[in-house]
Amino acid sequence: MFSEGPAANTRDIMLLAHGGKWYAYYTCHPNNQGMDCLRTTSDFQTWTDSTVVAFGGQATTGPYSAECPHVVKLTDHDFYLFRTQSYGNPEKGDIRKRGPAKTSIYHSTNPTIFGINQDDRYFVGTLPVAAPEIILHEGQYYLAALNEGALNGIRLAKLKWTKP
Repeated sequence: MFSEGPAANTRDIMLLAHGGKWYAYYTCHPNNQGMDCLRTTSDFQTWTDSTVVAFGGQATTGPYSAECPHVVKLTDHDFYLFRTQSYGNPEKGDIRKRGPAKTSIYHSTNPTIFGINQDDRYFVGTLPVAAPEIILHEGQYYLAALNEGALNGIRLAKLKWTKP
């Protein structure tokens, strides 16, 4: 339905309903610089132009620094972006899998921006997991993430939100 162009590797889309629109978050790496982008739609036919919602900072600007973006809406003014930097499998040949699993978390009151080299304003912390997704089921939040090391399945844990 859309792309950031040849060799940009546009993928990993996730959708969030907010304010009568659908927010489509995805990753890409034009010029080998990883970023999380956003387009919105109300009819799944017409999409806005892309905007970068997260780039750089401690997560770096490498081609795989913004993998598997997942945005959670806690309230109309509390949004959290989870973006993976490493999958935690030390296989040679695939930079995305080197080193321990690491996902960075960003908070914003605006679902269209989580920081462009602005960690001091948006960065919350990291989790030792890869490709997390947050699930709300019967009032309980859960965190689903890839199994550690072998990446051969998904693990699930209860999640509790707290204020710092």
